[in-house]
Amino acid sequence: QVQTVESGGGSVQTGGSLTLSCAASGFRYDTFCMGWFRQTPGMQREGVAVISHDGATAYADSVKGRFLISRDDAKRTLSLQMNSLKPEDTGMYFCARGRGSYCYTRESVDYTFWGQGTQVTVSS
Repeated sequence: QVQTVESGGGSVQTGGSLTLSCAASGFRYDTFCMGWFRQTPGMQREGVAVISHDGATAYADSVKGRFLISRDDAKRTLSLQMNSLKPEDTGMYFCARGRGSYCYTRESVDYTFWGQGTQVTVSS
């Protein structure tokens, strides 16, 4: 059974940092693209950062230089280090598996096996 479980969310003030983690199981983790997405009420799910099986990364313009996505294939985990957080970073963060080895897009329709999400709240 394919499963992704997110953790690490919380409440921080503007300028603070958080690191999110995602534990994956039920598939050959090291061969798949993985991604982090966020969603706020009334908005579509936004692809924040993605990482291909070979470590190649892509970021939303809004988080470039502040967020860092990484993967540990031995531990089957995905991380998102978030620095210099802003109120507009507030949302529910999800990890998901891509449909193949490479992340060609950050569109949520190209990802599957979503976790339950972890809430990030940034206050001004």
